[in-house]
Amino acid sequence: MQSPDVRRLESDRHFRRAEPKAEAVMHTKEILRVVELFDGLTDDELSAVVAVCRSRRFNEGDSVAEQNSPGTEMFIIEEGFVEVAVDSNDNNPRKVIVNLGSGQTVGEMSLVDQGPRSATVRAISSPTVVQVISQTDFETLCDRNTRIGYVVMRNIAADLSFRLRQRHMSDKRG
Repeated sequence: MQSPDVRRLESDRHFRRAEPKAEAVMHTKEILRVVELFDGLTDDELSAVVAVCRSRRFNEGDSVAEQNSPGTEMFIIEEGFVEVAVDSNDNNPRKVIVNLGSGQTVGEMSLVDQGPRSATVRAISSPTVVQVISQTDFETLCDRNTRIGYVVMRNIAADLSFRLRQRHMSDKRG
């Protein structure tokens, strides 16, 4: 039989192991709070989104997603930076579109259509940690809570509308 001190130590070790997970969940939730895609979700709804997130860690140079591959996941950058680049048909093998960091997303159209990726995403810092939401997990979440689906899809539509207007305005200017 173990002494009370040994049981307490084992209990304390178990508690300490559980703390980082709880801290990680809270950290992820705080990241999601600043992501425009989730703007308008309640605290409970954000918790439901966190529950479908899966953390992935990348080193500098690692591929997060490849252009033309099937889009089945979206990524929320939690730590580090990624580069979004497209392969072109001219003499330049690829063109960097944007660098993204903590609280920014890439691949959100995967939640809508699972079409081919329009760009390659690579980690440009070590470590780069992203939260991944698969299209199937998101769909299941939305079946359980249609308001989450409505809010996220409304935010995607608003972002697409903004981008189309910006492009239309820039096309008119030049």
